[in-house]
Amino acid sequence: MCTWFYADYKSLENYITGAQKSPLANEIMLTMSRSTAMTGDIRPTDVAAVIASGKSGNMGLFPMVWGFTTEVSSKPIINCRIETADQKNLWRESWHTRRCVIPASWYYEWGVLPTDEGYNSRQQRDIKKTRFIIQPTGAEITFLAGLYRYEEHNGKQIPMFSVITRESVEPVRSIHDRMPLMLKHEDVRDWVRPDASPTGITERALTDVIMEAASV
Repeated sequence: MCTWFYADYKSLENYITGAQKSPLANEIMLTMSRSTAMTGDIRPTDVAAVIASGKSGNMGLFPMVWGFTTEVSSKPIINCRIETADQKNLWRESWHTRRCVIPASWYYEWGVLPTDEGYNSRQQRDIKKTRFIIQPTGAEITFLAGLYRYEEHNGKQIPMFSVITRESVEPVRSIHDRMPLMLKHEDVRDWVRPDASPTGITERALTDVIMEAASV
């Protein structure tokens, strides 16, 4: 699962400033009343710096709003399950032609670490969950795989993205059964190419991660 991630300006400056220079940044700010700072904690409906293919087919940086909007849900759809990305109508076209990558410092997950005694369902509800920071081992930048599409908002075409999730691995599995699909840096360019096949890239996704409790 991915419901928040963090963008440290110092390590992601090139990505953030590149997206801020896009004409879309001002359009999103005016149309959606969203900040285009794209740094710090990034939550659903916030604007983030995103890597995608431009109209020429070349890789570029763009500001995008987090979450597909649909008529069947009052909340934005912020995650896409990898298992159904090429099947469900909501995702199918984007899976084949509009893939993107969201550079982050890390992502957050909330949970309770298991104990030898374990917890019953009532105890689980009563225990305050801990916020954990999760990122690939040894990586300064976490490249989250995503999909995007354009939606009409207030008469303007605004790019919206969703983060792809997969079954989690240890140690994340101890607190949650899902995690974002995280790409190797060398796979970013191929992932966003519209003419590339994403299947082989997903098989090389990073699974060696570190998880530690957030200090605040």
